This record gives sequence, structure tokens and C-alpha cells, in this order.
Amino acid sequence: MFSCDFFYKKEEKKAVARVGNNFLYQEDIKALFSGNITEQDSINLVRSYINDWATKQLLTDKAIINLNEEKLGELEKLVRDYRTDLYINAYREALVSRTMDTTVREDEIAAFYNENSENFRLNEELLKIRYIHLNKDNSNMKTITERFKRFNKGDKNILDSLAIQFKHYFLNDSVWIKITQIAEKVPVISLDTKDQYLKKSQFFEIQDSLEVYLMYVKDVAKTYDIAPLPYIRPTIKQIILNRRKLEFIKELEKDIVNDAIQKKQFEIYE
Repeated sequence: MFSCDFFYKKEEKKAVARVGNNFLYQEDIKALFSGNITEQDSINLVRSYINDWATKQLLTDKAIINLNEEKLGELEKLVRDYRTDLYINAYREALVSRTMDTTVREDEIAAFYNENSENFRLNEELLKIRYIHLNKDNSNMKTITERFKRFNKGDKNILDSLAIQFKHYFLNDSVWIKITQIAEKVPVISLDTKDQYLKKSQFFEIQDSLEVYLMYVKDVAKTYDIAPLPYIRPTIKQIILNRRKLEFIKELEKDIVNDAIQKKQFEIYE
């Protein structure tokens, strides 16, 4: 009976470079190529990659020859430890992703917030605000101002439809944002002027010879106030998940050790 290998010869990998007993193969450089590269650029890229690979191989060989045994032993231990950590972390993450419950209930978030609220003091002011920045000569200025002030659902839809006329705008006044984010878009708001303008339930209009800012401050959270729950919710959710993950990993490791002991795979000699 003839072997199948007699008829089907296994395709050998094609080497493109060698340093000592180490080879670089064509399949190792396939990832370098993309459809948006010229032939000459491709050649230059491959040459550069091969030279870098060879340099690393040669330096590694020199290091193995010239470093003393103690240093080589230290490096080997570091490599082993790093390899072990990579495997362990990858396994942990796979189990966490596959089996850990990542649902965080609103009552959990609220309870954590109430128990730890002092840890959520603000280091800068937050605002619920809407604003429009537009040219002073806008032909729809009266309509825009009226709808901006009233701001019912229909008004918001109309303003959204006119947004192409605005230089900048932000109409979602139901979310908390940092004052620094507003200051970046609205230069008239600064540390010197914020107390004048940024008061709860205040509308104001600022204009110069060319431009107009329409602004309405729906709510303000001052520096050192406890952060509003809606603002801090994503942070709390992540804290809860991180704690749950640590507890999950702790229980996982305990179960693995106990299972190994029961199966006589792990023993401690007296």
C-alpha cells in the first residue's frame, strides 16, 4: 500500500532570509502587504522588515554568547514568568467574558452611590445647558430665539432642522457636561465670567458686531458638590463590574486549587 504522501507532497515553506539556524519565511511577511502600496514601496518595506528581523536575531545571538550565566538565568525566568502571565490572563479574561454576569441593576448602582457618595465630590462644575452660536445677521434670528427660549418638542425639531445655519450648537440639556467642555466651544464663558452667566434656570444672549450666543442654563452642579447620579453612573457601573470580576477570579482560583487537590493533581509534601 502506498502512502498518501507519495502522491501528495507537503508544500514546504519558502524562506526569504536566514540568520544562523533561524529562518524568516514568506508567510511571516504576508501581513506587510496591502492593496494601497506600490511595488517599489513594497520592496522597500520588505527589505526594511528583513533587516530589522536580522538585526534582532544577531543581537539575540550575541547576547546569549556574551551575557554571563546568572544574567541569562534571570532573563529566562522573566520570559517564563511573562509567558505564564499571558496564558493565565488570557484564560481569566475568556472565562470572565463567557460566564460572568455583566448585568448591573439600577438598585445596585443607587445603593453604591448612596453608600459612597462622599467619594464622588466634583473637582469642576457641571452644567445642564443648551446653546446656539450663529451669525448675527441670520435671517431666522427672531424665530430661532423664540423657539430656543420656549424649547418644546416641536421647537427642538425645528432648531435641529436649522442647525446647518449654526456655527456650533448643543441642544441636549438633559445631560450633565463639564464646564471646560462648554468653555472650549463658547469662549465668552471663562473663570472670570462663569459666575455672572452660569446660574440655574437662566437664559442669556451674548453678541458682538458679528456673532450671537444664545444660552440657557437648566441646572448647575458646583465644584465640591456630590456628583449627580446620572453623571457618575457609568463610573459606578464600572467599579461594580471590576469588583465583581475580582471576586469571580478569586473564586475561580479557589475552585481550581480545590479540584486539583481532590483529583490528586496537587499535593504539598510535609
